[in-house]
Amino acid sequence: MKPADWSCDITTRTGLTFHVRPARLEDEQGLAEFFTHVTLEDLRFRFLASVREVSHDRLVAMTHIDHRQTENFLAFAEDGKTIIATAMLACDPALEKGEVAISIRAEYKHRGVGWELLRHVSKYAEAKGVKTLESVENRQNHEAIELEREQGFVAVSYPDDAALVLIRKQLHP
Repeated sequence: MKPADWSCDITTRTGLTFHVRPARLEDEQGLAEFFTHVTLEDLRFRFLASVREVSHDRLVAMTHIDHRQTENFLAFAEDGKTIIATAMLACDPALEKGEVAISIRAEYKHRGVGWELLRHVSKYAEAKGVKTLESVENRQNHEAIELEREQGFVAVSYPDDAALVLIRKQLHP
């Protein structure tokens, strides 16, 4: 399964159309610019820590990926240049379990982008044979938890941290 096979245009329930494709090495600067348009609260939810700026090391981790265990999908506005969201999937070496993390540019929230990206990543993970898809969420991130529940994820307690919840979906028995 080639990463490029997962590039496509997606239209949300609100009628917004965006292009999604796997991240490339040359996307680092665009991704850095994207994160300046993500709210501080959403940065905290995404990285599970107070973050004002996404570090170079984190940006490298999101663009220098192996396309086997890790994939990072970028969503682009109609201009083809502006990144409006990112959805990263990181799997264990056996590809049994994958963890997803999504961030959306502030002005594109509540337009169906997160919903469609989660569906896209879920289909991708399932096609790779991943059995379980998970997301670690701050309990205060009600919007993300509700979106995941609507797509069949189930919330369970997160070990050793009462502020977090593990959201899990079985893709394959």
